[in-house]
Parts: sequence; C-alpha cells; structure tokens
Amino acid sequence: MINGIIKKNPVENISSPKKSKKVPSFLTETEMQALFALPDIKLRDITMLELLYSCGLRIEELMNLNLNNIDFISNIVTVRGKGNKERIVPVGNQCLNAIRKYINERRATGLPYDIKSPVFLSDHIKRLSQRTARRILHRWFIKAGLTKKVSPHTLRHTFATHMLDRGCDLRSVQEMLGHKNLSTTQIYTHVTIESLKKIYQKAHPRAK
Repeated sequence: MINGIIKKNPVENISSPKKSKKVPSFLTETEMQALFALPDIKLRDITMLELLYSCGLRIEELMNLNLNNIDFISNIVTVRGKGNKERIVPVGNQCLNAIRKYINERRATGLPYDIKSPVFLSDHIKRLSQRTARRILHRWFIKAGLTKKVSPHTLRHTFATHMLDRGCDLRSVQEMLGHKNLSTTQIYTHVTIESLKKIYQKAHPRAK
C-alpha cells in the first residue's frame, strides 16, 4: 500500500501482535512482616527469605551463592546472574545479621562454614538445590497465611516494587535486579503508578 501497489491495507483491523506485559504479583509490606515473624522457622530458611527480599535475587542466584560472596564490611553481595554476568547488590543489616546467626549455628554444629562453602546447605551437607529450596519456602508461604500464589520469584518482584514505592529510581533498581534493558524493569512502574493513584485519591481535595 505504501508503494501504491494496492489501495486497501489488508491488516488495518489486526491488533498489534506484541504481547502486553503482565503486571507482576508482589507481597505487601504487611505480608512480608508476617513471613519474617513466623515462629519456629529455621535460621537457614529465614536467611533465604531475607536474601531474596533484601537483594531481589533469582532462586538460582541464591542457591549459587558462596560465603565469600557476602561482604559483611561493605554490606554488599556479589551475584552471578544470567549469562554468567556478575553484579554487586547492596544488602541490609537485618539480612546480614540473619546470615551471621546461620553461620554461627553451622559453626556450633560442626557444619562447613569456610568462605568457599555454599551459603545454603541441605540436610545432607551439600549445596541446597533450587527444587528443594522452592519446596521449603512454599511451606513457609502457606504457614504465613498467604492466600495468593507466591513463589521465590514473587519476593524478587516485591523487592523491586517496594524499592520504587519508597523513592528508589528505576535505573538503580535495574542495576540491582541485573536487567539488561531498562524496559524489563519498567513493568514495575505500572504497580507504583497504581499506588500513586491511590495516594492521590486520598490526598487531593478535588480528586473525587
């Protein structure tokens, strides 16, 4: 049609084949507090939750961590992500305290705790597998009374959403998540815009 060969565009009524990006599911801050307040949770398991939420890690990145990837002085975690690409992610004190407690427990019970050891060990004193970690975490999600569908990746979405909600810029979240393109990270802006709308509706005198 552009070249004048035909007069009518045969695809004018066909919508774009580009799939719309689904807004990711995430937990509220109250739901996260319920997870961290679970009674009788193992130190290993609470540490997994802390790292997933504090650093926005993928489950495979979490399982591949060794103790020498945790820098307790600089408060950073060195992560090996997709394409074997390395990135540096800040980590909070509460998470670091959980890791320390878990390491001290291992030291007291004679389990490996040297710097080259995996951060997370199975009951067979081997690196915890992704499959087992998912099963363990799913059990705690249920015990926390979470009715929505939750996976370890939900905590990654939760990390990004909460960071943006509290004023972190999109470019920084992209770096921490290890996204190659900013457009991948922009999906979280849909969530934060909804939060802004709610705040606007409550705060603006002429919103209603």
